[in-house]
Amino acid sequence: MRRALVLGATLAVASALVNARPAKAQEVGADIGLFSAYVWRGLSLTNKPVAEPDLYVTFPAGPASITVGGWANFDLGKYRNLNDDISESGGLSAFNLSEVDPYAEVAFPAGKATLTAGVIGYIYPNTVKSATFEPTPGLLTKESNTVEIYGKVEVDAPLSPTLSVYYDVDKIKGAYIEAGVSHSLPINEKVGVDLGAVGGFSAGQGLNDSNADESQNFADDGFTHLDISAGLPLTAGVFSITPALHLVINGDDFTKVTSPTNTSDAKVWGGVTVSWSKSYGEEEAVDSAE
Repeated sequence: MRRALVLGATLAVASALVNARPAKAQEVGADIGLFSAYVWRGLSLTNKPVAEPDLYVTFPAGPASITVGGWANFDLGKYRNLNDDISESGGLSAFNLSEVDPYAEVAFPAGKATLTAGVIGYIYPNTVKSATFEPTPGLLTKESNTVEIYGKVEVDAPLSPTLSVYYDVDKIKGAYIEAGVSHSLPINEKVGVDLGAVGGFSAGQGLNDSNADESQNFADDGFTHLDISAGLPLTAGVFSITPALHLVINGDDFTKVTSPTNTSDAKVWGGVTVSWSKSYGEEEAVDSAE
């Protein structure tokens, strides 16, 4: 569950009030992540290895940039141990496509900040094939398909602070808020370590008395988790290779679940991402606002 389409009329008005920056050239990019587990917003959606490809294109639109693309998750293993396994796909087969997220977003410069608005769909292609089939915990089907819209602010300042608000407009009808900071710590002239910390908060996506019969992402509203990460970006020709490790401190009862029979106040996951991107066309010169 990654990037994101856009409702940006309000942001367009705001961007007209600040000096416009040069629009970027069109960019096409792709990446593939191989991870020890699929952890989303602190939740262990699959607790065994996964592959997560992403394909996107970004193009200029005046002072703004628009990105459209798609992200997916594949459960790599076949497993049905009900005591140990959480599987988004049910673990019925190896290399099982368990989730597809089409997305689009628009980003506007505003002084030292970048304002982003978008929408993302969560599509789960797996289904329960018979009434007698007992799926592994975590199975998500088309009944769970949903849509979120979101807004994000990124500030060009020390620690690069970000604040994002997501709102589920379909199945859950609640908000999720995420705040983060990051810093690159140089090791030498060519290599540095990317450090980050992200905190999550549920504001309507938790289970409570008012939505006990509806879908939910968390056990309750409030603090969900803190994800502390370290990555080591490396370059190999046209590719960027980034191994990373995450320590998740769990606050919500659902984020504490690490298997059908175990919970923990903390968990560790990690992996490596291989990325590629290419720009096309010259950057456009955009006149400053009068």
